[in-house]
Amino acid sequence: LAEDGIAWDAVELDAGEPIPPLDGYDALWVMGGPMDVWEEDYYPWMGPEKAAIREWVAERNLPFLGVCLGHQLLADALGGRVSPMAAPEVGILDVELTEAGRRDPLFAGLTPVSACLQWHGTEIAEPPLGARVLARSHASAVQALRVGRRAYGLQYHVELTPATVSDWSAVPVYARSLEQTLGPGALDRLEAEAAAHMKGFNRAARRLYDNFKGLVAGV
Repeated sequence: LAEDGIAWDAVELDAGEPIPPLDGYDALWVMGGPMDVWEEDYYPWMGPEKAAIREWVAERNLPFLGVCLGHQLLADALGGRVSPMAAPEVGILDVELTEAGRRDPLFAGLTPVSACLQWHGTEIAEPPLGARVLARSHASAVQALRVGRRAYGLQYHVELTPATVSDWSAVPVYARSLEQTLGPGALDRLEAEAAAHMKGFNRAARRLYDNFKGLVAGV
């Protein structure tokens, strides 16, 4: 964003920051977190967040990108259903584009099957009405979706840096799912595997960013 001269504002809802007026923005990104979409009693900011997503996508029809929790919030806000998985999906695992995904401009230039970081125990069980499923994995049928022309959700993570796995393992919910799914010593193994894939992760992330930027610009 800095390279492209694009101004952006980060809003930390869990820190009590309010959602700003949406006028004047060109795109909305909603990122991840350890909470679940139905936990509004514990995280009351999720109610206004879902309302903002509905306004942005359903009323304004503007570009949206949700990652992990943001992917699930998009589905929940628009009438889909999110539910717990039989077992968490954690690790570096393959994600496969569907036929619709292979034709979608967001994934132009990306391989049909790619290794991605997964770290979630809930999933979209029923996409919103009219949504197109763009990617899947062995454990989860909705790894990516599109609503309308320019609203996207990704269940898997593309925003990795060398510190990501270590940082996230400090979150108790994430640490528990990591050990329960991959066993003792899982952190060291996952850090090593992520490091081995980091160049590929970053290339894919840059391609997705460039493709999404083109969608925002209407290219």
